[in-house]
Amino acid sequence: MFSESTHEVLDKIREVLVTLWHFELFKTGDNIIEFNQVLIALLVLFVGFIISKWMSRKIGRRLTSLGKLNANTTHALQRLFHMVFVVIIVLVALPIAGIPITIFTVLGGAVAIGVGFGMQNLFNNLISGIILMIEKPIRIGDIVFIGGDEGRVEGIGNRCTRVRRGNGVDVLIPNSHFLEQEVINWTLSDSDIRGEVLVGVAYGSDTKMTHDLMFKAAQHNEKIHESPKPFILFEDFGDNSLGFRLYYWARVKSPLDINRINSELRFRIDELFREADICIAFPQRDIHLDTLKPLEINILNKTS
Repeated sequence: MFSESTHEVLDKIREVLVTLWHFELFKTGDNIIEFNQVLIALLVLFVGFIISKWMSRKIGRRLTSLGKLNANTTHALQRLFHMVFVVIIVLVALPIAGIPITIFTVLGGAVAIGVGFGMQNLFNNLISGIILMIEKPIRIGDIVFIGGDEGRVEGIGNRCTRVRRGNGVDVLIPNSHFLEQEVINWTLSDSDIRGEVLVGVAYGSDTKMTHDLMFKAAQHNEKIHESPKPFILFEDFGDNSLGFRLYYWARVKSPLDINRINSELRFRIDELFREADICIAFPQRDIHLDTLKPLEINILNKTS
């Protein structure tokens, strides 16, 4: 059994807790905001955010398992459900905290000013992200080139898009840049990309054989499409070489795929040219000396 002094201490603690629980934080008009209201509202927000994230992910996995929607549509719907859940949670939490929703009509002007100055870039990128999801100029998995960065789109977020470079480094690019800058999307319509390899051979080389050997190198590469067929153009009588350019089509899955195919073609072309004694040209200059009269040679002795 507790002593009388212990009961007094417990009663005081209970009184302090009750006072704190009903402590008046502030007053808006006729509404009194107490500590317990704010605490419950924060708890609702915290739990609600966790549940909304879990539910949106579950919906996304469910849509993916159905197999009727692609990854980009599923990602967009998942984000949309998450935003709807967050709005519902906020609308539920505000009345619990004693804050009427109508108060936002009074604060609308102040919020608009804050958005115009302090949150302009944030809302610009947020709206840009929604436009990207609707119009789909870029999608998850696309290979893009923007502002000197080239890589695969790994995710489109609320504020920025994550692009993974060929070296494994992730670059976070603001969504607005994809609408304001020039973007090269290699795989927007399909994953078939045209590649090319330039070769210069020495003057006097058999041009017909050069053409056939380059075509053979492309024809035997399994990564190059058979249709449309690769073709070679005799492009130029250059200063130091005869210029031939090989064009081909291939399917790419990463930014380095074209570079790998070009490297394989160069190795094979060099091998075939060596077997056929075709010389790959290099920069050179012919010097003609006037031999009608003796050459004057001056040797300068430079002393320090």
